[in-house]
Amino acid sequence: MNYEFCFRTDPGLARENNEDSVTVDEATRLGILADGMGGYNAGEVASGMATTFIKSELGRWLAQAGRHANSREVRRAMEICVDNANRSIFNAANSNPQYSGMGTTLVVGVFQDGRLMLGHIGDSRCYRLRNGQLEQITKDHSLLQEQMDAGLITPEQAATSTNKNLVTRALGVEDAVLLEVNEHRVEPGDLYLMCSDGLSDMLDDDSIARIMATEVALEQKAVELVDAANANGGRDNISVLLAQANSGSRKKGLISRWLGQ
Repeated sequence: MNYEFCFRTDPGLARENNEDSVTVDEATRLGILADGMGGYNAGEVASGMATTFIKSELGRWLAQAGRHANSREVRRAMEICVDNANRSIFNAANSNPQYSGMGTTLVVGVFQDGRLMLGHIGDSRCYRLRNGQLEQITKDHSLLQEQMDAGLITPEQAATSTNKNLVTRALGVEDAVLLEVNEHRVEPGDLYLMCSDGLSDMLDDDSIARIMATEVALEQKAVELVDAANANGGRDNISVLLAQANSGSRKKGLISRWLGQ
């Protein structure tokens, strides 16, 4: 399986600074997205620390372990790296009054041939478009999600709630945090979208699916997603990370044709 990545981040129309952070390590097929929170520029600091630390530490481990590490090993490496990042952010927040209370959501994906190991904390999401059908494959760690799970409110009521941004889990807020990790089978043609709530709060699933399904380059899809969120209000920072899975044999065949084999 071959993967193509691209990402885009935008401050939106209502915020002066961008507290989102996104990064990709294409060599190890690692994608990370974080949405920071906190006063002043503390959210920006927290999200930047998260993506930088995890890319460095987890990327190094993946490069050394190779693509043959099993699911249990990858999961454990993700948990250890995120725990170390959490402690770094927590310690920084507690040693500098300017950063007090800062934290960040997180989505981190390790793409390994036909498998995706996906971890998340908070309400930043990952969606998968497969055969024209969009599915949200993460479940928000939020007050709204807990209320829906308990049957207290409907999804329709949640969509218009004023409590959208109340997360129940965040990186760096406490000295320990639980990373939810799930394994997903990847099929050729799958398109994965990681995003901050600046996108998912502005666009419904149908709008997201329509843009993701368009026959344009991956970079153009990222641009169109951000532009659509801004057109609907752009009330928060908007970040998207796209990962396209393609059949390895198809790419190999193309290269072989180039080489005349």
